[in-house]
Amino acid sequence: MTVLITRPAPDCYQLAEQLNAAAISAIAQPLLTLKAGDGLSSLLLQINALKAGDYIIAVSHHAVTFAHDYLVSQGAAWPKNVHYVAVGHKTAATLTKLSGQRVLSPEHRCDSEGLLALPELANVTDRNILILRGNGGRELIHQALTARHAVVNYCETYQRCWLDLDGEKLVAQWQHQQLDTLVITSAEQLVFLTTRIPTQHLTWFLNCHLLVPSQRVAEQATTLGFMNISTVGSASNHALFTFLSNFS
Repeated sequence: MTVLITRPAPDCYQLAEQLNAAAISAIAQPLLTLKAGDGLSSLLLQINALKAGDYIIAVSHHAVTFAHDYLVSQGAAWPKNVHYVAVGHKTAATLTKLSGQRVLSPEHRCDSEGLLALPELANVTDRNILILRGNGGRELIHQALTARHAVVNYCETYQRCWLDLDGEKLVAQWQHQQLDTLVITSAEQLVFLTTRIPTQHLTWFLNCHLLVPSQRVAEQATTLGFMNISTVGSASNHALFTFLSNFS
């Protein structure tokens, strides 16, 4: 088994190093870089507009870290009188550590649907909800909470910058290394990488064993034509390493 790790640096390199040390062949290939988002300049205004009992929802740990770094740079802190919610375990752990507050997150289904099923979000009429995210994504959360009569706003705390990848060259390298397993941790990255694979190699690519963090990404993978999909239940390196160690 040879595993391709596609998540952003430094996580991809850390996981690949951990797997290789455990005698599981792994290749790190980030698909994008991250930079501060255009929404950061309005973050303080948006946070200050929140009232006691309102909500901050973080959809990724990157959204949290970029927001936190900006708050620190402005001499500001996370508010203490709002509810904090995170999509996944890693995001929740990061938000808990940096905000110092209790953070709610789905226990089993770590995706938008799992978050929306939290009983604490069942009655949010007239509540202000600030969603921290990158540039795009998680529209379902916004739509569903708006339908529940909340006042929902985004703050794009970071921006994804896709790398200019040579699919033909990469596929040649991966096939030479007998790549057969893919770790892709978001639907956006899954679509991006699939579109970079030359047509003549798509059958090979779609037959690789694909590891994804959630049912939502698994459904996207099925739509794209992947045949062998495993849902890990988390995007954390720990969960991915554990799954791959047991699988190998």
